[in-house]
Amino acid sequence: MLTKEKTTITVSVAINANVEKVWNLWTNPEHIVKWNFASDDWHTPRAENNLKTGGKFLSRMEARDGTAGFDFTGVYTRIVFMKLIEYSMDDGRKVKISFASKGKETTLTETFEAEQSHATELQRDGWQSILNNFKKYVESFEKTERLHFEITINAGVDEVFRFMLDENIWKEWTAIFNPTSHFIGSWEKGSKILFVGSEKDGSLSGMVGRIRENIPNKYVSIEYNGIVKGGEEITEGHEIAGWAGAREDYTFTVTSEGTLLSVDMDSNQQIKSYLLGTYPKALEKLKEICENN
Repeated sequence: MLTKEKTTITVSVAINANVEKVWNLWTNPEHIVKWNFASDDWHTPRAENNLKTGGKFLSRMEARDGTAGFDFTGVYTRIVFMKLIEYSMDDGRKVKISFASKGKETTLTETFEAEQSHATELQRDGWQSILNNFKKYVESFEKTERLHFEITINAGVDEVFRFMLDENIWKEWTAIFNPTSHFIGSWEKGSKILFVGSEKDGSLSGMVGRIRENIPNKYVSIEYNGIVKGGEEITEGHEIAGWAGAREDYTFTVTSEGTLLSVDMDSNQQIKSYLLGTYPKALEKLKEICENN
C-alpha cells in the first residue's frame, strides 16, 4: 500500500536584528505571549517552553471574544543553539525552524507539515502572519517600554466599556492628561482616530491612531502611526521615530467585584514618568464616573 506523501509548507521572514536577540524573543515565554497570534482578534494569554531535546512546549491560543481556544503543544526533537529548532506537534506533524545570521540581520524560516482539514494556502497565510508579527515585535523591542495599569470598577462590563469610550465621558476622565483632551474619529475596527488637546496658541496636538481591534465589552486596541503638531498630522519623518507602531490596549474582564480594566501601552523614557504619575489618576476618575452613574 502506498503512503500518501505529506505536504510541507515553508514561510520565511528577514528581521533587522542579530540572531541572539531573535533567538531570545522567539524562545522566551515572556515574549511569546506578545507576538504569537495570526490576527488581532486572537492572542496567546499563556506560554510554557522547555527548550531542550525531549522538552515540551505549550502556547494557549484564544479568540479575544472568548468564543474559541486551543493548546498548541509539542515536543522538541532537535535543538542547535541559535541555529535550528525541530519539533513534533502532538498530532505527529513535524516542524523545522532555522535561524540564518547575517550580522545585523537574521532570516527566520519555518517548514511544517500541513494538516488535512484546512486549505494549504490558509495554513501558509496563518503561519506567515505570525512570523510577520514576530518581525514587528523584534524590530520595535527596546525602542519602547510596555507599561501596565489596572483598576477594578464596581460596575457591569457593558457600562464600563460604554462609559470609557463615550465622547463626552472620555473628555472627563482624560482631562487628567490635558483639560481640553478629546478624540476625533470612530472606535470602529480599522478606523482612523485622533487623540488631541489644545495648546496655548489654540492649535491641536496629540496622536494619530488606528483602531486595530474592537471587541465590545472585551478588548480595544489602538495602534499609533503619527502625531498631531500645530494642528497638522505628521505620519512620516524623524518626528515620529519611536512612535510608529506603538500600541495602547484596553482589556475588560468580568470579576466578582465588577469589571477589571487593564491598560497595556507602549511608552518611551521621555514620557514614562509622566504616564506613571497621571494614568492611575485618570483611571480613578473613570472609576468614579462609572460607579456614580
